[in-house]
Amino acid sequence: MELADILGRRRMTRSYLPDPIPREVIERIVSTVRRAPSGGFSQGHRLVVVTEADTRRELARLAGEEEYVAAGGQAWISTAPVHVFVGTREESYHERYRRPDKLRDGEEIGWPAPYWYVDAGAAFMLLQLAAIDAGLATGVYGVLPEQVPEVETLLGVPDDVHFVCLVTIGHPAPDPRETAVVSRLTQRRLPVAELVRWERWDEPGQPTSQAQR
Repeated sequence: MELADILGRRRMTRSYLPDPIPREVIERIVSTVRRAPSGGFSQGHRLVVVTEADTRRELARLAGEEEYVAAGGQAWISTAPVHVFVGTREESYHERYRRPDKLRDGEEIGWPAPYWYVDAGAAFMLLQLAAIDAGLATGVYGVLPEQVPEVETLLGVPDDVHFVCLVTIGHPAPDPRETAVVSRLTQRRLPVAELVRWERWDEPGQPTSQAQR
């Protein structure tokens, strides 16, 4: 599948068929984490794959699925056959940047942004793209801060791995209520010129082709 086709199909799916996904397919998808970018090749990404039904239902409870359904949505979290916990190990970055080839004047560099979270975002995008390439659909959900410890305990996540998000994977199912609850269908897509600047922030670029509009 061409990248343009994959990007055209990338969206947050909130309705899944219960059909299980073969393990070898899941393994191919999650193995993309080895290709995810990371500062200094720190490789701080950490994943937990969840397929067991009781665990998926408990994750849905912690994510507030009941409230979502009460607001008119569909119970998509508990029904998605595969969940992938995406975490990051911050200390992997500090360990890497304390090595001699990364020290600056004998000290670890300052971090203008927490790159362990930046790279985790890149990792979960790779999961999405790999799943779409396999003919599947994906969604992404989170939990409130007070639920994070319960999620990590449920999945046996060690203390030095920080929660980022969970990715759902499965075969999509029709959702008759989609238009009422999905943001991409209720919010306008911003034009490229509003999102992308050229050379300087105060020099906004102008679309030069139909593809940019």
